Amino acid sequence: MILISVDDHIVEPPDVFENHLPAKYRDIAPRIERMPDGTDRWKFLDFEIPNVGLNAVTGRPPEEYGMDPTSFDELRPGTFDVRQRLLDMSANGVLGSLNFPSLPGFAGRLFAAVPDKDAALALCRAYNDWHIDEWCAFAPDRFIPLAVPPIWDPEALADEVRRVAAKGCHAITFPENPVPLGLPSLHSDHWDPFWRACNDEGTVVNMHIGSSSKLVITAPDAPVDVMITLQPMNIVQAAADLLFSPVFRRFPDVTVALSEGGIGWVPYFLERVDHTFDTHHAWTLADFGGRRPSEVFLERVVLCFIEDDFGARHAREIGTDRICVETDYPHSDAVWPDAPERFAAAFAPTDLTDDEIDAMTHRNAMELFRFDPFTTRPRERCTVGALRAEAAGHDVSIVAKGRRSELTGPMTLAGFSPTA
Repeated sequence: MILISVDDHIVEPPDVFENHLPAKYRDIAPRIERMPDGTDRWKFLDFEIPNVGLNAVTGRPPEEYGMDPTSFDELRPGTFDVRQRLLDMSANGVLGSLNFPSLPGFAGRLFAAVPDKDAALALCRAYNDWHIDEWCAFAPDRFIPLAVPPIWDPEALADEVRRVAAKGCHAITFPENPVPLGLPSLHSDHWDPFWRACNDEGTVVNMHIGSSSKLVITAPDAPVDVMITLQPMNIVQAAADLLFSPVFRRFPDVTVALSEGGIGWVPYFLERVDHTFDTHHAWTLADFGGRRPSEVFLERVVLCFIEDDFGARHAREIGTDRICVETDYPHSDAVWPDAPERFAAAFAPTDLTDDEIDAMTHRNAMELFRFDPFTTRPRERCTVGALRAEAAGHDVSIVAKGRRSELTGPMTLAGFSPTA
């Protein structure tokens, strides 16, 4: 087995802005401050971000899961140290990884809050340069670069797509719904410069759950379990919004990856969108160019899953050429350090061929993201077994940090604000 994960996460180290931000903006760069209680906080303009690693709990026991950690001391070093990340990946049998940001939000909304848009753009570009030229360049045969968007300006966004593409980055994040961020919807022509740049450059647009800053929340006093259960529904909503938007009609080569939404919902979704079209298009005037919406969806959308046994059993119906795997390191849903065993267990009851499994576990990711580790790393060194041998002796034990506050009852959604 060879594994390439198209959804993992970085916890940015304190020096992320040191080498790439123009001198005139260094005074406003986000910085880490250690608080008297031993916690770490990002300080940025008038903002204080008390959680340095939102839900980055890999390596801790489940009873310590939550929105922690609040200090680098509580983090597994692989979350923010690229050398340790490679060891954690190898111990997990993972060859390649695409990493979403933490500090700026999945869609760069922290930078969007800066009033001076020249400074905001400088911060965004500095972050992307750090990610591409330092984090990913440290091991280009192990990391797939992913850019953060200057989401406030579609022309600047298009320019950044082209700028990072010239540096070898062919993936960019984008909110699964821009509207909660106070931005125009996918149905407007506001974003056309961005879509055109992605269309021209072959850049994959990655929509991650929570990137709109709004998760599915039913009631303020609902247990947090409700939100966790419904998180993938953000991606179902995004899929419908995107499919019935004009994006795919106007830009025939745009590809969108729906990150961390699973795949088990797809068969019913495709049935439903076709039913909607067949029954209602005469009066809604939906137009898919003589094709059915399910055909367009399966041609233009990339699907990803962490643990989805039902989806794995029905992968052939969904389309094994459109599915990739993800490990979600270092979040609480992460399959670490036993991703190979978990994926093998999901595929075991199926009659999927080795070729179909290879497509989902690595080949699709390599083709879609223009990532070819085999050019510099022999294929025999890319397997789960070979990688684990390289990381022999690396500590993957679960360690309690003992920093969670005592809970007096079930956690509810009252006062909860997602920060992605």
